[in-house]
Amino acid sequence: MSSIEDKVLEAFKSAGKPLRPGDVAKMTGLDKKEVQKAISKLKKEGKLISPKRCYYTPA
Repeated sequence: MSSIEDKVLEAFKSAGKPLRPGDVAKMTGLDKKEVQKAISKLKKEGKLISPKRCYYTPA
């Protein structure tokens, strides 16, 4: 896992609630496109789930 994915996953864990990619980008200071790529990869790996459209939370 890359450091970007680590940062993104950590942001979700620390928030304690479902977040949108834009929220994570603001929290981490990363580019929104990088965050979206990381979310896609984390979803494929089963580390993130989407409880509702456009929101994600740790699995």
